[in-house]
Amino acid sequence: MGKQLRYLLFITLIVFTSCGLFRDRKAEKEREIKLKHDLPQILDDGVLNVITSYSGTSYFLYKGQPMGYEYELLKRFAKHLGVEVNISVSNNIDTMFYQLGEGNVDLIAHGLTVTNERKKKVTFSDYLYLTHQVLVQRKPENYRKMKWSEVQASLVHDAIELIGDTVSVSANTSYFARLANLSEEIGGEIHIDTLPGDLSTDKIIEMVANGEIKYTVADNNIASINASYYPELDIRVPISFSQRMAWALRPQSKELEKALNEWIKTMKDGVAYYAIYNKYFKNERDFRSRENSDFYSLNNNRVSVYDELIQASADTLGWDWRLMASMVFQESKFNPNLESWAGAKGLMQLMPATAERFGVKDRANPEQSIEAATKILKILWDRFEEIPDSIQRIKFTMAAYNCGYGHVEDARNLAILEKLDPKVWDKNVEETMLKLSYPENYNKRVVKYGYVRGVEPYTYVKEVFDRFENYVLFLE
Repeated sequence: MGKQLRYLLFITLIVFTSCGLFRDRKAEKEREIKLKHDLPQILDDGVLNVITSYSGTSYFLYKGQPMGYEYELLKRFAKHLGVEVNISVSNNIDTMFYQLGEGNVDLIAHGLTVTNERKKKVTFSDYLYLTHQVLVQRKPENYRKMKWSEVQASLVHDAIELIGDTVSVSANTSYFARLANLSEEIGGEIHIDTLPGDLSTDKIIEMVANGEIKYTVADNNIASINASYYPELDIRVPISFSQRMAWALRPQSKELEKALNEWIKTMKDGVAYYAIYNKYFKNERDFRSRENSDFYSLNNNRVSVYDELIQASADTLGWDWRLMASMVFQESKFNPNLESWAGAKGLMQLMPATAERFGVKDRANPEQSIEAATKILKILWDRFEEIPDSIQRIKFTMAAYNCGYGHVEDARNLAILEKLDPKVWDKNVEETMLKLSYPENYNKRVVKYGYVRGVEPYTYVKEVFDRFENYVLFLE
């Protein structure tokens, strides 16, 4: 009996070991495939996977609109490739490099300083812009009442004055590396206080302004735009020469690298690139407006003054409130007085006849507009009861809100005729919806309501869900 038991244990151990080895080999094989993911695979998938930072210059929400230097360039690059862009967010440089190295993303779209040490791990794109690093320090508390000479006497004017002092930066950043090199260059120790890696440069600059830390280091363009909001900051002391700022790719991604560099060259030859750069790094007034706004995602978890109304509506429908908010933005950009060329008006763009049917006295009244829209959406949602997938059902509901239930049913009937799935919007009914703009399709016997400009509901649903993905990243 003892021998049998030992034999069974031995066999069990072999089986478990074999399963573990199989899983390890499978995981390694999957990783190898991901690391070979280059431009041809991106084009086949139709998606460019990117990681960027969440900051007041790279990527954020402002009044419900995704914005940012990296965000705008990414959207243009993805459009150039003819693919969608899937963005993930991290303010930790180590996490960014890890995600790229594991093949989880195709590109780090973040202003990375090009260094020899980093070039051992990644391939850099051609540089997007040049900058240099500066010391960020705070003027005295009552500097406005002090003599200019007294203010100057309280500040550091040369990097050598930092010997024996402490500067706070995130670990494993180019700022940390520059301070370490600077200590060697000036022959004296600068104490480096390492902050958590998930703190953005904007946030660390704010900590200096609030007196939480004494000094930090930042790229001059980022420091300058922040200093426009915090006049108590001094950023005049350079601590580096000019440096190239670029995006990073895996060394294996040769074709993506070539496509990206060709696109960057084309962008730099035009005016759009410089307009985008100036928008986020030079336009001080817009930056101050965002910083003072309650609807700036770095300040609050809000997109509009109507968030509570939207949340109540979403609860009634059983939808994610951020999805409902994205729909309201699509309709009116949260402007209750907006009126379309066709006569639709209000937050949810109600037509006069629709408003009358649902008892709306004032279409510009936010409460009345959202309440009526919620009732309409509930009616449409119930009409698509046979759609099994809830996300697909929402897409059908939104499309019907945009162009009418009858046109959506026509598109579904056309889908059946073309052997597509009438219960799936994505790549099925959305395709036949587009075809209803052409007489060879809208004149078919299965189509009852005739012509519709199908690109409108197609784009409507797509843009609502694209924006929703951005909202999920930034809003609770």
